[in-house]
Amino acid sequence: MRQTFFRSLIVAGCLLATAPLTPALAEDGAASTLGGAIADLLRTGQTIDRRVPFGREDMQLSFAPLVKQTAPAVVNVYASQQVRARSPFAGDPFFEQFFGDQMPPRVKSSLGSGVLVDPSGLIVTNFHVIRDADEVKVATSDGREFESKLLLKDESLDLAVLKIDAKEAFPSVAIGDSDALQVGDLVLAIGNPFGVGQTTTSGIISALARSHIGVSDFGFFIQTDAAINPGNSGGALVTMGGQLIGINTAIYSRSGGSIGIGFAIPSNIVRAVVEAAKNGSDYFERPFVGAAFEPVTAPIAESLGMDRPQGALVSSVVLDGPAAKAGLKAGDVVLAMNNLPIEHVDALGYRLATQQIGSVANFSVLSGGGRKDLKITLARAPEGSSATQVSIDGRSPFAGTKVAALSPRLAQQLGMSTESTGVTIVDIKPNSPAADYGFRPRDIVREVNGVEIDTAEKLKEAASQQTRWWRFTVERDGQLMRQMLRY
Repeated sequence: MRQTFFRSLIVAGCLLATAPLTPALAEDGAASTLGGAIADLLRTGQTIDRRVPFGREDMQLSFAPLVKQTAPAVVNVYASQQVRARSPFAGDPFFEQFFGDQMPPRVKSSLGSGVLVDPSGLIVTNFHVIRDADEVKVATSDGREFESKLLLKDESLDLAVLKIDAKEAFPSVAIGDSDALQVGDLVLAIGNPFGVGQTTTSGIISALARSHIGVSDFGFFIQTDAAINPGNSGGALVTMGGQLIGINTAIYSRSGGSIGIGFAIPSNIVRAVVEAAKNGSDYFERPFVGAAFEPVTAPIAESLGMDRPQGALVSSVVLDGPAAKAGLKAGDVVLAMNNLPIEHVDALGYRLATQQIGSVANFSVLSGGGRKDLKITLARAPEGSSATQVSIDGRSPFAGTKVAALSPRLAQQLGMSTESTGVTIVDIKPNSPAADYGFRPRDIVREVNGVEIDTAEKLKEAASQQTRWWRFTVERDGQLMRQMLRY
């Protein structure tokens, strides 16, 4: 009988406030520390040479000066949400007059970490730490607690930017260049695992450009063996130069605790998201190329005469888009961008996301059996012909939703493919009929009671029908779901 190996991916951040603390876990992850020699280099700004430690003197060095410099910029993030559930008597007129149709609200809490990246109080954390939160509070390392405001969130990247509601200068950590990392570099992970308080662990960079992690749509993670545990999500991964090099996000684990395989979002994408928040945007706008890409599999590589699978295969090109104007065609393979190799399709997505809208990217492409270079101007995603968002109220399963016809820009804003079409749910009011029935943002409504939905106004009209029976088709994550219910 084949032995089955159980392995689970743990998102390192949301620890329920009521979860018990396991003593064995509380004792894990003793902090290592950097010493006087490296501290001197940090103060003078000199470059730290990479070398393998040798001799007793090197082994007795301490990370303490580095921790003292960076730890005050790491905060605890407390998110809370009021959750209402439908009463088991809902729909029964007799019992509703006594018990109502709603249960008393309960508070759902989660705990994570965050990093101050600007003295004004800007904090980067993971999206999953503050998902659906009604209130987010931040506790600094000196024990003070502040209200915070959500400036920007991006579910596809699993990043969010908060702003502390206070007028004072906060300790912060500079954002480093994650592309300068090498496998084997020493790093520190700082966060609040299991709610025990701020904890520092040390390790090395185990791998770069990890994809298919399964945490989010993002596929370009830094891997480290520095201990990361639940509650560490949103915490800092710091270099020996005292710079933020990643936001700790997830771990592979059999038990829920660290086994030395942790993942962080690279700082270069963090910097781009922070800049978007500073510029007043409430979402991270990526450059628009006007092309769709897919992985290069071994059979595809063999058919194209490539010696190994690599790059990103162009599956389609938007007519008159930036890629089409530059000469990119379906069937081409992008091998490099701005002289940086593209090993897989997620790497291309990462490279594009770190570029500014309006900039010119140099693509090295395999086309027709030969290699050529193309210059593509990265544009802003088109708005489309109708960007109007329509609110649906009244008494229907769709009541409480805000819907709109998809355009490339709206699809990008919602973290969907820019090729998606139809009428999608943009937002849902908490405790509304739509929320109770399980609708989600990004659901695409295809049909309601036999009426094909192709505009937001048509969906609103269909939702105004005076009927107790509803039959509809919704597309979610590429899957069609047909449902009939009585309301």
